[in-house]
Amino acid sequence: MARIKRYIIAGGILVCALGVGFLLQARATTPPPQSATPRAEPPVEISGIELTSAPALPTLPDAVALPHAGVIRAVARDVPLPGGLPSEERAPAFSCEAEMTASLRDAAIVHLEIEAACRPNARGTLHHNGMMVTVLTDADGRARLDMPALSQSAVFILAFEDGKGALATAQVDDLPLYDRYVVQWRGDAQSLRLHAFEYGADFGQPGHVWSQPGHDEAEGFVLRLGDDAPGPALRAEIYTFPTANATRDGTVALRIEAEVTEENCGRDLEAQAVSIGREGAALQVSELLLPMPGCDAVGEFLVLKNLFNDLNIAQN
Repeated sequence: MARIKRYIIAGGILVCALGVGFLLQARATTPPPQSATPRAEPPVEISGIELTSAPALPTLPDAVALPHAGVIRAVARDVPLPGGLPSEERAPAFSCEAEMTASLRDAAIVHLEIEAACRPNARGTLHHNGMMVTVLTDADGRARLDMPALSQSAVFILAFEDGKGALATAQVDDLPLYDRYVVQWRGDAQSLRLHAFEYGADFGQPGHVWSQPGHDEAEGFVLRLGDDAPGPALRAEIYTFPTANATRDGTVALRIEAEVTEENCGRDLEAQAVSIGREGAALQVSELLLPMPGCDAVGEFLVLKNLFNDLNIAQN
């Protein structure tokens, strides 16, 4: 087929060339008009004719038969498909439950860690054996604090204002080695201070222990609890003395100091005094209702000496 096409194209070119030569030959033999001067033109020779072929056309592939496949018709009926459909998995729910864990520290102290991611900057109340302090979570819903234990089988309950909370427990076996005193109140941070005077120390002398740092030759220590939060906060100060490991005989005198402030002047200050002795002594609780002086006495102090009995220390 391709060879025939080449012959046809070559023949067409040859015919065109002969036709051009014929016309030129006829023009040469035609006599000129009478007014023109006779002039003979030489014939035009055509040479150099080269036969060319058209580009080969691509050949089509042979027809390929498509495989025969049956048509499956699907209808909206409650008919189970072969093999069934994959079951849908339940998406995991994000838990917003608060968690509190407890770990032991020295001197019958329990370290509490609170995780409440859904309650950033949230206010809660921590309960332990009648002691209550305000806890405020940070921007990530976390809080950390050291809580002096008031029982060997210690239970700590955290309650947020929305009714949710958390619980933690700890076994504090070394609690009988210590005497512990607590004063707690609701109000501003400066209202009450717990002072211990070990072995006859006076105010500001070595052995005077309170919540400010720098207590020389002191055997006991004071922890201050209760975060600042909107509204009146629950606060506590706790004094701990290592009675079982005392270095000498003597006494420890406990005093509570109340400062007259802009927040409490002219009002009744409610507080509690709590104490627990070594060797499993029962918890002692005393209620305190203290009428504070008027606001012209802001900056003055009241000293309460009778809420706790002096601690008598005898080496074993």
